[in-house]
Amino acid sequence: MKSRRMLALALAAAIPFTASAHKAWLLPSQTVFAGDNAWVTVDAAVSNDLFYFNHVPIPLERLAITAPDGSRAESANGATGKYRSVFDVELKQSGTYRIAMVNSGLFANWEDADGKPKRWRGTVATFATEVPKDAKNLQVSQSLGRVETFVTRGAPNDTALKPSGEGLELVAVTHPNDLFAGEAATFTLQIDGKPAADLDIEIVSGGTRYRNAQNEIKVKTGADGKFNVTWPDAGMYWLEVATEDDKTSVAQAKKRRLSYVATFEVLPQ
Repeated sequence: MKSRRMLALALAAAIPFTASAHKAWLLPSQTVFAGDNAWVTVDAAVSNDLFYFNHVPIPLERLAITAPDGSRAESANGATGKYRSVFDVELKQSGTYRIAMVNSGLFANWEDADGKPKRWRGTVATFATEVPKDAKNLQVSQSLGRVETFVTRGAPNDTALKPSGEGLELVAVTHPNDLFAGEAATFTLQIDGKPAADLDIEIVSGGTRYRNAQNEIKVKTGADGKFNVTWPDAGMYWLEVATEDDKTSVAQAKKRRLSYVATFEVLPQ
């Protein structure tokens, strides 16, 4: 069980950089709720098709839920099976929740004194103590990614939507729970709190298992990091963007891989 969960976690961290194959995603049972005592159930998986469970689960260790007042909210009834993880969130507050899987870490490869390959995966904080300072042929890469979705009970607000200023993040100009078929939505992408220009974005609607073409929507951010998308139909949509830079947290890592994935629900007019 432990080895399978570690494999799933590693796959989930790497998925955004394999543009043609597997997709990581969170899928809420619904995104807009009215009244009190609301709960949402969320599936978390990496799959070949959107949104079907046919590859590996995303482990729940990286789950971060932000409540409408900006505080940390907890999940309930979490479980990880063969193909998916699942958990519930009680929407105790009115407003918008951000539900995210946040992956942040370093990957290292080197050779020991006998020339045998060694591999390591961990955090920036543990790198100095767990990777030998004299490691031979050391290669280090850094990654930072988010896989997230948004859920609103009652009137939407934007407190949970505020960016952290770290990594690749989406800033909502149009509220992510106020999306309708046939209407245009505007978002901004930022890297470390600054507009991310000239990034390629792929958007795909669910149900790919039952059609021959992905029917992807491709857009690009402008100089101000903004992009627009007009939703052709109602349904669940998956958005992905990835990039690289050299702004790493450790000197040994020459590149930082950044990724962002989100699931949106588009409602009929």
